[in-house]
Amino acid sequence: MSAQRFQPTLRSLKRHRLPTWYDDAKFGIFIHWSVSSVAGFAPRDKDINEQLRHNYDNANVYMPYTEWYENSLRFPESPVSEFHRRTYGARSYASLAEEFTKAIDEQWDPVAWAKHFRAAGAQYVVFVTKHHDGFCLWPSRVANPRKSGWHTRRDCVRELADAVRAEGMRFGVYYSGGLDWTFEPRPMRTMADVLAAVPRGDYPAYAEAQVRELMAHVQPDVLWNDIAWPATAKELYRLFADYYAAIPDGVINDRWVAWSQVMGAFRYPIVRRMFDAYMRRNFRRPDAGLTPPGIGYFDYQTPEYTVFPDVRQRKWECVRGMDKSFGFNRNSLPEDFISRQELIHSLIDITAKNGNLLLNVGPRGEDAAIPDEQITRLRWLGEWLGINGEAIYSTRPWTLAGSRSADGTEIRFTARGHTVYAIFLGTPPGGRVVVSSLRVTPTTSARLLGGGALTVEGGERGLTITLPALPNSPAHVVAFTDVACASV
Repeated sequence: MSAQRFQPTLRSLKRHRLPTWYDDAKFGIFIHWSVSSVAGFAPRDKDINEQLRHNYDNANVYMPYTEWYENSLRFPESPVSEFHRRTYGARSYASLAEEFTKAIDEQWDPVAWAKHFRAAGAQYVVFVTKHHDGFCLWPSRVANPRKSGWHTRRDCVRELADAVRAEGMRFGVYYSGGLDWTFEPRPMRTMADVLAAVPRGDYPAYAEAQVRELMAHVQPDVLWNDIAWPATAKELYRLFADYYAAIPDGVINDRWVAWSQVMGAFRYPIVRRMFDAYMRRNFRRPDAGLTPPGIGYFDYQTPEYTVFPDVRQRKWECVRGMDKSFGFNRNSLPEDFISRQELIHSLIDITAKNGNLLLNVGPRGEDAAIPDEQITRLRWLGEWLGINGEAIYSTRPWTLAGSRSADGTEIRFTARGHTVYAIFLGTPPGGRVVVSSLRVTPTTSARLLGGGALTVEGGERGLTITLPALPNSPAHVVAFTDVACASV
């Protein structure tokens, strides 16, 4: 991508075009790993969207995300508080930091992590450099005025960036700009409480200085913020313009809602009550999910544990963990983890709708290792993409996101040039398979990825292909050349 100067204005920034590498990537790895990973505990009975739908007023008390452990600990009635009393007695959250840093110093192997991600077929990695607890995974030169030494001794950010790039992947940084509990430790029970907890005072300068430090330190290909941004839009857009000047083919996510007087109004109880009433109604809708509001400037959207129902014109990225948490949860049972079929179908469905999957890895805090349940799921993706990656990487949405074959098998479509990929979600029966949404042209041909050429016929019912007996797999792909959409 050629260098282009941007002014710190919304109009100028909107001239930035999504870089091809990001649109081509389709699959990235998210990593949540902090002091909370030592305790590694959260309730597992409901996922985040279920909590917001059925228990909005206490969603953060029963938060399924282990990385919110410190906030959950502020509620004596929470499952986290009960676990902490039983496991650690009167020890503070901060006391767990030494166990975390010791494991990093003695056991962490970033090269091994990067090799797992590459083998899974990931094209980029986004590393949580500082989550809401304010703990930094690099020895920042920007001193925290509220909590001295609240960071790792090893430079995890630099070491992982080097390991990831050595394996041919892009590297991005997540930074919790909206929350930092070393600056604002108020308990957050509802979403209105979250917005009220965005720190001001000396925090905006601290956050900006750390993000600029990360930009200079590892030149991140992705700048991924969370919750909101503590400074005004004018200050934020200057940061964005400088980021694009330094990394022209970088991308910025959508969670940078800049501080304003509207956000400042959340310090008033009546405003919080009104907002919570609105959100309570909103999450009762059956299709509701955690999707950022799309305010201000961004390159792509980031719905959380949520998939859009149709093709989106604007690029998006589904972020989710392998169970109901991003950080490691020792409380998770086998049935809490995403299945092989659901995982691969999810990647396919997201790709067909113009999205990327940012799948989270939550390493343990006590030994700096990725749990076996997560390694297994990375392997599943790598095995399937090793055969069928042609239908995922560098593709674009087709005329249709999906349809069904005559036997009822769900199909998703992707495209590249004159090739349309029909991805069967499951194993269709061998023999003649009719796809009514496709029609042949004089030059239509077909081949099975991982197999060979297929016989294609046209007819009143649509396109018919003859498939061999197929091995059991979450999905099979037929690549069509010069095929047409029957509804066009």
